[in-house]
Amino acid sequence: MFPKSREKKPHSKFGDKKREGRGGPSDRGGRFFQKKVCRFCGDRVTFLDFKDTERLRRFLTEKGKIVPRRITGNCAKHQRILGRALKRARHAALVAFQIE
Repeated sequence: MFPKSREKKPHSKFGDKKREGRGGPSDRGGRFFQKKVCRFCGDRVTFLDFKDTERLRRFLTEKGKIVPRRITGNCAKHQRILGRALKRARHAALVAFQIE
């Protein structure tokens, strides 16, 4: 179909240079992250009470934001329950909306 003299053009603007230092498996140096476990699954919690402010404060930053799931290690189900409980606690004035 195509003549053999046609050459393939490189896709990137850097040409055919090897990608080094781009975060591949060889760049990690054998370091792996520790798999975080959901605290609520371990305790078999199905309902998180919004009045339990001591437990809820652990999942807030110093500014009052909800800590994301990738940092806390919660599963998706319990992170949704946690967010709902924190929002209810904020509206009930048990937890501050914003801490300055």
